[in-house]
Amino acid sequence: MVIIINYLYVGIDDTDSNEGMCTSYLASYIINKLKENDIKIVNYPRLIRLNPFAQFKTRGNGAISFKILNDNKTSLAKKIILEETKNFAMLDSENTNPGVVFYNGQITNELVDYSIRAINSIITIEEAEKFANRICAEIHKFKNGRGIIGALAAIAFPLKDFTYELLTYRVKNNYGKKRKINKGSVLKMDQETYPDTFENYDMSEDYIAIEPKTPCPVLYGIRSNTIDALKKAEKIVKVDEDIYSACIFKTNQHTDAHIQEVNNIADLNQFSCYKFKGTVRKRPTIIEGGHVFFHLFDKTGEIECGAYEPTKDFRKIILKLHPGDIIEVYGGIGKHNTFNIEKFKVIKLNKIKYINPKCECGRTLSSAGKNKGFKCKKCGFKIKSGKKIAIDFKRDLEENKLYETPISARRHLAKPICRMDI
Repeated sequence: MVIIINYLYVGIDDTDSNEGMCTSYLASYIINKLKENDIKIVNYPRLIRLNPFAQFKTRGNGAISFKILNDNKTSLAKKIILEETKNFAMLDSENTNPGVVFYNGQITNELVDYSIRAINSIITIEEAEKFANRICAEIHKFKNGRGIIGALAAIAFPLKDFTYELLTYRVKNNYGKKRKINKGSVLKMDQETYPDTFENYDMSEDYIAIEPKTPCPVLYGIRSNTIDALKKAEKIVKVDEDIYSACIFKTNQHTDAHIQEVNNIADLNQFSCYKFKGTVRKRPTIIEGGHVFFHLFDKTGEIECGAYEPTKDFRKIILKLHPGDIIEVYGGIGKHNTFNIEKFKVIKLNKIKYINPKCECGRTLSSAGKNKGFKCKKCGFKIKSGKKIAIDFKRDLEENKLYETPISARRHLAKPICRMDI
């Protein structure tokens, strides 16, 4: 006989703001409150990062979900969840529009498809509400309720590839103050647990990556492939302030869950995330502010690609690209229709470049004008016609190698090279 267990799925999103709060903290608080009432969640809560290129998004663009048994305490659980969401959400912030979803049906293919679209493309509030009503999900909107988009997606997103994150939270009196994390202990933790834990510390920028740079309740967050590695790492990291609570989340972070593969540049859409191949049109250029841009093309179209100043030395790698190089890029298209590169793979390097011929005096000839040949600025020698000379040249890049942005500039969803075989 098959026993069917009835679960209540809970999704929460869009409760934080740039001024503070954190949806994961709210979820952790709610989970502890449920436990106090003898309501236990099943397995680990889920932290699902949504489309990083969406126009309207929370600071980390992460939604939370968990499930409990759908029994005689379900009404109490819903009451606690809604009350605490109202109490903790940053409702005074203009861009904070929380949404809570309760769902006790089956996780269907249709629901999974919806969740995937919420990660790599755009879903409107109206579309999410219509879909929720059709599948009989119970939705609760605060203000315009944009959070129902992510809350519904967090319930159903399939974690075929996943990581874990241990998040520790500060006591309230420390919100907004400088975090007191012992840098030496973070380095020790990284040395003893990498690559089972990753993105702990950025040596190139002297940057503690487990430490948020916002006034949110999070003290630090350690990312890992396994629970055991998280527990080991937690014992090594030392802090000089009180920890209010901690929670482990199962998550789609660092999995490239937002990336969809396309064959043609013409198929790319704004505010969506992709992996595709293209040929470099011209040498990359650097503009005021330190941003680097170049164009990729294929038989269907062309798109501008960018590596922005926060990506630091990654820009120097981009500047090594030459016309004719074929690369595969990962990233998304922002509000200026530029493809923001998270990492790229060299498929084929152009190892031939064309130079002007040499003069009899040994100096390199200059162009005499379009279709007018070449001339020597030193001795006046002229060649009325002629072509540039093809020569082989050594490249600093390697074929079949991936190059990625530094940890300090990496998005939550971007899969680091150390996980590319997972």
